[in-house]
Amino acid sequence: MSILVNAETTFIVQGITGREAVNLTRECLDYGSGAKIVGGVTPGRLGREVHGVPVFDTVAQAVAHHGGPIDGSVVTVPPAFTKDAVFEALENGIKLIVIVTERIPRRDVAQMVELATLRGARIIGPNCLGLIVPDVIKMGGIGGPAKDAAKAYTPGSIGVISRSGGMTTEMSSTLTAAGLGQSTAVSIGGDAIIGSSYAELMPFFEADAQTQGIVIYTEPGGRMEAELARWVTENNSRLPIVAFMAGRFMDEMPGMSFGHAGTIVEGKEDTATEKIARLAEAGITVAEEISQIPDLIREKIAQRSGS
Repeated sequence: MSILVNAETTFIVQGITGREAVNLTRECLDYGSGAKIVGGVTPGRLGREVHGVPVFDTVAQAVAHHGGPIDGSVVTVPPAFTKDAVFEALENGIKLIVIVTERIPRRDVAQMVELATLRGARIIGPNCLGLIVPDVIKMGGIGGPAKDAAKAYTPGSIGVISRSGGMTTEMSSTLTAAGLGQSTAVSIGGDAIIGSSYAELMPFFEADAQTQGIVIYTEPGGRMEAELARWVTENNSRLPIVAFMAGRFMDEMPGMSFGHAGTIVEGKEDTATEKIARLAEAGITVAEEISQIPDLIREKIAQRSGS
C-alpha cells in the first residue's frame, strides 16, 4: 500500500514544455513501473509531444483526450501564473496537485488551498519536490533522475515527511542504507503557507497498513509541529515518530530565517527548543543527528509491537 498515489495514478504536467518540466517528465516516466503521465499542458503548444506525452492548450482538453477523470497534476508554471493553473486543474476534477513552483505570493497560495478544500482536493507544496512510492511511482522531481531515486528509496514500512526536498531524499537514503525501506515519502514544501502539513498527512499514513513508523524533517518557524503533536495526542496515533530538527542555532538569532521562507521565528513557540519539547511531550523522539534516525525508529517500532 501507499498514500495519495499508487501504480494506477494518472497525472498531467502543467507547464510541460519548460526546460525543468521536460527533465521532470523524463524522470517520472523512467521511474518504477513508469508513471502514467497522460498529458501535458502549455497554452499555445497543442499538438506537440514531450517524451511521447501529448501536449494540450488546456486541462479540459487533456481530460477529454484521456476519456475520463485524471487523478493528479504536477504544476511547474511561473509563479505569476500558478494560481490560474491550479484553479484550472481543480475546476476540471483533479484531486491531487503537486506544486513545484516557488516564490508564489502568499495570497495566491491561500486562495489555492481554500479552493482545493472546497473541491475536496489536496495540494502538496508549493516549493516542493513532490512524493514517491518506492519502485512504483514518483510524482515530481523528488529523488532526481530515476537511477538516483532507485538508490535512495526502497520499498518498506517507514513513512517520510519533510519540509526540505533534499532532506526527504537524504533521510530516505539513510533509512535505506540501514535496511529500512519507505512506504511513501512526501516533500511538503518549506513555505510559510503550504497545502498539506504533517498533521494533515497523518490520517493517510495512519490508515495505511504498510506504514509502521514515521520520520519527519523539520525546522524552526511556523506551527506545524504543534499541530502534529496535538494530532498524535488527540488521536492516540498507532505510529511511532522520529523527528530531526534542523537550525537549532536559530534560537540565538531571533527574527532570522535560513533556507526556507517558512523558517522565520516569530515568537518563543516557533523556536527549535520549544518545538523539541512539544514533540517530546507527544511521545515523538527528536534525533540529535540524522544518522541516529534508523536505530531510533527501529527501537520505537519494536517497543510498540511489544518485542
